Amino acid sequence: MEAESEPYVRLATLRTLHRVVADLNAARSLAGTLQAVVEGSVHGLGFGAAAVSLVRPDGDLMVAAVWEYEEREFGGPSVLLGQVGSRESWDRLLAVSDHWGTLRFLPHDRGWAVGADIPRWTGDGPLPVYANDWHPEDGLLAPMYSAGGDLLGVLSVDRPRSGKRPGAWTREALEMFSLQASIAIGNARLRAEMQRALARLEKEQQALLASEESFRQAFEYAPSGMAITELHGAARGQLTRVNDALCRLLGRPRAALRQQSFLDLVHPDDRGLLERTSAESGRAELRLSRRDGGYQWVCLRNSVVADAAEGPSFLLTHVEDIEDRKRHEFQLAHRASHDALTGLPNSAELRSRLARRLCPLPQGPGGAAAHGAATCALEGAAASHSPSGSYGPHSPRSGQEALEGAPGGAGAPGGASGALEGLSGPGAGRTMLMHGYGEHERYSGSGYGGRDVIPERPPGYGEPPPDHVHAVVPADPGTAAEPWSAPFRAGSGAGAAPAAQKGLAVVFCDLDGFKSVNDRFGHNAGDAVLVEVARRLQQVVREGDTVARLGGDEFVVLADGIGSEEATELAVRLRNAIIPPMRIAGRVMRVGVSLGIGWAGCGMSIEEVLHAADKRMYDEKRARGGAVRGARGERSHRRAG
Repeated sequence: MEAESEPYVRLATLRTLHRVVADLNAARSLAGTLQAVVEGSVHGLGFGAAAVSLVRPDGDLMVAAVWEYEEREFGGPSVLLGQVGSRESWDRLLAVSDHWGTLRFLPHDRGWAVGADIPRWTGDGPLPVYANDWHPEDGLLAPMYSAGGDLLGVLSVDRPRSGKRPGAWTREALEMFSLQASIAIGNARLRAEMQRALARLEKEQQALLASEESFRQAFEYAPSGMAITELHGAARGQLTRVNDALCRLLGRPRAALRQQSFLDLVHPDDRGLLERTSAESGRAELRLSRRDGGYQWVCLRNSVVADAAEGPSFLLTHVEDIEDRKRHEFQLAHRASHDALTGLPNSAELRSRLARRLCPLPQGPGGAAAHGAATCALEGAAASHSPSGSYGPHSPRSGQEALEGAPGGAGAPGGASGALEGLSGPGAGRTMLMHGYGEHERYSGSGYGGRDVIPERPPGYGEPPPDHVHAVVPADPGTAAEPWSAPFRAGSGAGAAPAAQKGLAVVFCDLDGFKSVNDRFGHNAGDAVLVEVARRLQQVVREGDTVARLGGDEFVVLADGIGSEEATELAVRLRNAIIPPMRIAGRVMRVGVSLGIGWAGCGMSIEEVLHAADKRMYDEKRARGGAVRGARGERSHRRAG
């Protein structure tokens, strides 16, 4: 090439550069581009061998491609592939070499500058005769830089086929070629990074699609209810997606549920609980309405599904059917608080309901208890009575009206014709807040008829709530009502006008002649009598009143918001309900009853309330000659349990 005329050399160089650059641009991968670089250096620029050392991410340079004009079967520059040289050694080598423009020429007499870790191969060409001849240990390097000036790699060429050191035109062609190679390598790297990014993105998209499909299947085919709720915008709180299990659980079509929110479905009593439930990891047990109008007990568990960039996206709610568990819980609680034989509230539940109704705050200077736990007596001094407990008139001078009764015991021929009048009593009525012991409409699940099967636990004696209505023991008839004896709400003004007196009556009932039933007919018959008595008592009380079995043959009735006359009428109804004959197992049986009416007021203890009513009942029983207590105050008659 050097012997040709200058115009021809330039034209041939341009043609060669055009061809090898076209080969560079045709390469699609980084490996293909590097191979095109070394092949173009050998076949296009007239060198016998070429190698490309590429900068690795750690900064060191590794031999990534080699090529020679005549490939050797053994040895040759191909042994350099994969060898690594440190960046420090390469920088020192480039610094001590002669600068031929952008090229670096290292003559053989400066071979000491080549670090021991730089990959090197020495050809077996002839030794130079003239100063311009190529020495086998000479080296020509073409550093390749990115557009930002960072070193991409080094193109090393060796053994020019002319045997001479490259002239100006060859060096210029090599410079131009190395510049194009830098661009091609940069583009190849960019394409490789893009391909890796695209492959990674495609993999992530496939993983996302697989995850979405897994979520869809887990959501749609979950055995329990699942719902997605909107967290933002005008549709906040609305159900945007529900699964088939939730539709079946609530008996509602998917389209209908997607137009509602949980607030639209929740039981009114559970709305506050739902509003207090946290969106993140919140949990609540409440009732949701079904299409048939009933309510379903469910457990809601919330999870917020968040986007890494935009924050919370939607709320995922797991809806578990807990109807059976709730039913069992209610049944267990009901068994613990109710008598197994009669189904009535037991002694513990009776005390619990009294505790919820009363507070420790007494009324008036002496307090509610200072009213003497005023009780109404059922005192019936009988002019004549049968052994079964029929009664004659009692002197009204004792403060009691006459007690007149029909024969009520076993074997007595008569029926129930008596009346209870003038029980020690307070005057006309007032309305008392009914709470604490009624059968509340609390559980409305299927199969329970809307009745409460778990009474609220008593809060104990503490500060009364703002809406608490104090229970006050009514004053005796004919006595002027004290200002504190009128019912009042906590915090009401002192000048409030007193209302007509009504209170919380506690009617103690003890069966007469029950021991005879047990002795004559056995305990099974006695149990049947207790069940029948319980049924009759429940039939004659008001809705909201409590009929409880205290134990054995003793029953207690709580009636709130009644006056003295109403309490007397209630006692008459209770007596008349019990004394008619009962047909048990084909046999006719009769029992009588002794009644004592007490009054419960705030400031009284539960034991005081029950003891007062029990004492009045005992006094009435003793006046009629019934079974009395022993020397230690205990019943001498036998009870069936």
